[in-house]
Amino acid sequence: MARYRFIYQFGLTMLAYLLSVVVSSQLLTTPHGAFLSIAVALLPVPFLCLMATAVVRQLRRMDELGQRIQLEALGLAFVGSALITFSYGFLETAGFPRLSMFYVWPLMGSMWALGCVLGVRRYR
Repeated sequence: MARYRFIYQFGLTMLAYLLSVVVSSQLLTTPHGAFLSIAVALLPVPFLCLMATAVVRQLRRMDELGQRIQLEALGLAFVGSALITFSYGFLETAGFPRLSMFYVWPLMGSMWALGCVLGVRRYR
């Protein structure tokens, strides 16, 4: 039951986040004052906070093995993302193109997913 609650909460907040990104992107195509532009640009952030809350709640509902797998996966995501982003930062000084910060979260999420797969296989 808890898993379905998480999927529902996460899915609903993800949908709201995606809609807010579309709305924010559309509204930013027209000029606004500085304050309003900042507020519109940050429109998706509350939905990101709700997603984070859903993830933390799910982690707290897990049993010890699930929490251990998630801890190891998050550790891998943290260290792996740090190594990759710092390495690329050094490559930027060698002339590689600068990348947006928007690339960091997909990298971290992918590393987290990889860590989950490896953790589940390890404790199977």
